[in-house]
Amino acid sequence: MNGSLADAALACVACKDASEKVALSRDTARAWREGDFSLTGDDQPFIETSPVQAGIPDRVKLVHPFEVPKRKISTERGRRAFVHAIAHIEFNAINLAWDSVWRFGGMPRAFYDDWIGVAAEETEHFAMLAERLGELGGAYGDLPAHNGLWEMAEKTSDDLTARMAMVPRYLEARGLDVTPGMIERMEKLDDQRSAAILRVIYEQEIGHVEVGTRWFRWSCERRDVDPDTEFARLLDHFLTGRVKGPFNLEARRAAGFSPAELRRLTGSVDS
Repeated sequence: MNGSLADAALACVACKDASEKVALSRDTARAWREGDFSLTGDDQPFIETSPVQAGIPDRVKLVHPFEVPKRKISTERGRRAFVHAIAHIEFNAINLAWDSVWRFGGMPRAFYDDWIGVAAEETEHFAMLAERLGELGGAYGDLPAHNGLWEMAEKTSDDLTARMAMVPRYLEARGLDVTPGMIERMEKLDDQRSAAILRVIYEQEIGHVEVGTRWFRWSCERRDVDPDTEFARLLDHFLTGRVKGPFNLEARRAAGFSPAELRRLTGSVDS
């Protein structure tokens, strides 16, 4: 591939067609692994603060979270709606990973290794879910969806520490809390195909959140701030102290959450 890594990552973010985004994301990740891009090795990180519009297919109608239709998962329509909602999350996760690659420059090579790896796995998650939607008689874009993940990305676009805390370590970590229950529900409905896809996503998302933990702590160390205290401060700043539970403590420990962070989370659950 020609051009810079930043340009290629931005192209992945901006691409609106779902099939094209999957192909472009795969090609860009492969090009990185094969050494087609080089880094300048800047001494200090820099942040691209320009706004960018995340590419979402035109047929996907974005609405307020409360306006997303609720359907019983035990029905065929409900199953399609459920898989569609997860597919939308994973589609947004592709954008989020590539945005981190584009937005945060001058970082160690390991940062780009990590986030390009995350982007590649999120791409496969979406591809599996899109295929499953087709098996269920649907397609991505059939139903409205909300844009909460990207809205948080916009709020943290000028701060690496905040981005790592609030996107992978808060929003995406919620998937670690709720996905085991989703898998159980799919198994009870004898939907082994959907359950298997969710199991792959769950196992890999632990690693994605751990990537966020690693670079959150790296950023805190560079700024000479205590990561436990800073995580609590950022939660209070962006959420005014409201944190939803319950929490999958085992998965969060595996993703690098400290005992102090887990005590803070479980002590501030919004019931």
